[in-house]
Amino acid sequence: MIIRDPVHGDIALSPLETEVLDLPEMQRLRGIKQLGTASLVYPGCLHTRFDHSLGANALAKRIVAAVRAAGTPVDADLEQIIGVAALLHDVTHIPFGHTLEDERSLFPRHDKGLRLAKLLNGALGDRLQALRLKDEVTAMLRDSASVPAWARQIVSSTIDADLLDYLRRDSYFAGLAQNYDDRIFRYFVVDDGQLAINMTKHGMERPDARSETVQLLRMRYFLTERVYYHHTKVAAGAMISKAVELAHEHGRLGEDELLPLSDGQLFERLRLIPTAERPDPRIVRLVEQLERRTLLKRGYVVSALTVPQADRRRLVERFHTSVEERRDAEHALGRALHCDPSEVIIYCPALTVMKEAAALVRMPSGLVRLNEIDEPAAEIKALEARYAALWRLYVFTPPQCSDQAAGAAREVFGYPSEHAHGSVWQGYGPSTPIRPPMGPNR
Repeated sequence: MIIRDPVHGDIALSPLETEVLDLPEMQRLRGIKQLGTASLVYPGCLHTRFDHSLGANALAKRIVAAVRAAGTPVDADLEQIIGVAALLHDVTHIPFGHTLEDERSLFPRHDKGLRLAKLLNGALGDRLQALRLKDEVTAMLRDSASVPAWARQIVSSTIDADLLDYLRRDSYFAGLAQNYDDRIFRYFVVDDGQLAINMTKHGMERPDARSETVQLLRMRYFLTERVYYHHTKVAAGAMISKAVELAHEHGRLGEDELLPLSDGQLFERLRLIPTAERPDPRIVRLVEQLERRTLLKRGYVVSALTVPQADRRRLVERFHTSVEERRDAEHALGRALHCDPSEVIIYCPALTVMKEAAALVRMPSGLVRLNEIDEPAAEIKALEARYAALWRLYVFTPPQCSDQAAGAAREVFGYPSEHAHGSVWQGYGPSTPIRPPMGPNR
């Protein structure tokens, strides 16, 4: 089968890959947008996890061709398994998964929890067994030592087929003029059983390989700054997360219930909780606001520019890792601001780390991590530092509360807001208790 892709052109799938592509679990990914709520900012960002999976498959094969050309034997069966694993690498994604998992910590990451095991022990596993793929694909996706490490790393590591597809795809559909050169595929090698980027030629370091690799890091930073962490996208994602949290209060929308759903089906399901006859008005309000793009506003913002790393870690422990403590603080802020607590959302993501900077590279001295190279490390370290500095803590509120929220939130987090507001917080009365401050004097 040949599929025309707007990013990579024609993608050729083997008959076996075509059968995998037609599985219901793969077809569900057509209904899950790759970038969640980013289309509210960049209207072209309507591409899906299905599209991305096709692209990851195509680029995995290009990496296979590169390591084979560099002298590593890759038999046809292993190449087939790598291609199928690339197709299936996002099959455990739930709607708006990165928001619900990475940004609001409601669920384990899609590639770390029990979701994959449940799928492989259920209907998907039965279908893969019928195709005689289950054991090998399970080994690839579950990081088993029964397949070579370098083969697994083509699908999921630091600089891999996943990254190389989404950097191009997300840039293209956002309408941003960002790209990398195809010569990056020439540099992949297998060294000491690991997938690496070859920065050595004739015993000397090759600066072209280094510059092309650093360009990937620059793209990763740029897209994170402009798209993935855009405050409007974040606000909309936080509202979806809050709706799912409210559903949890009714004992609904756990992982098992979310896993079969598309984005649209999630919204439909949210409108019916706890029942179609008596839906929760707080959930319905959030869903309707999202559909009208009537979003909550930034009432309070602090960033790595003003919050030292040690305090950032404590904030993450309290308001990211602990869903309960975050909920308590949202309720306290709601009381202080005289608004419904369901419309006060604390967004405190985990600390940001540019994992791509730790890619393995082959230097004249041997195999090292990219960010451990002595001479060119300054630029890489600077990119890592800039990436870490993209961390933001937000409090989103209704527009009528946003001016007052800055002062109220300062009482909780201990730092003044970096986002300018027109009004000044006048303090609390005895009926509006607030949690102890988080700041450096705590």
